[in-house]
Amino acid sequence: MIANSIQKVGQIGIPVKNLEKAVGFYKDLLKLPFLFSTDSMAFFDCNGTRLLLSLPEKEDFAQSSSVIYFQVENIKEAHEELIEKGVYFIDKPHIVAKMEQTETWMTFFKDTEGNTHSLISEVHI
Repeated sequence: MIANSIQKVGQIGIPVKNLEKAVGFYKDLLKLPFLFSTDSMAFFDCNGTRLLLSLPEKEDFAQSSSVIYFQVENIKEAHEELIEKGVYFIDKPHIVAKMEQTETWMTFFKDTEGNTHSLISEVHI
């Protein structure tokens, strides 16, 4: 292995305009473990990958983030629970791929800042 090769994603940054509102969404609705915060940043743990919510330092960094795919065991139940909490979903859980004995399901939602993310689940049939 090359000493400087990429080994894993260690942190994902999500630009936000309202840090307090965004923290509530990720902490209270998505139930991600809150790590710590500063005046302009908040950190969460997602099974070993850190999510950083941050107020952009420059307007160039104020764009929507990449799509984060949050793995769940039962996508239909997770979808319903989050709808009940007020999360806005763009679509319903649906199959995006089927390979041998596994179906991959997804559904997309918006966070408080308009960033699009997804729930993903692999169902063994």
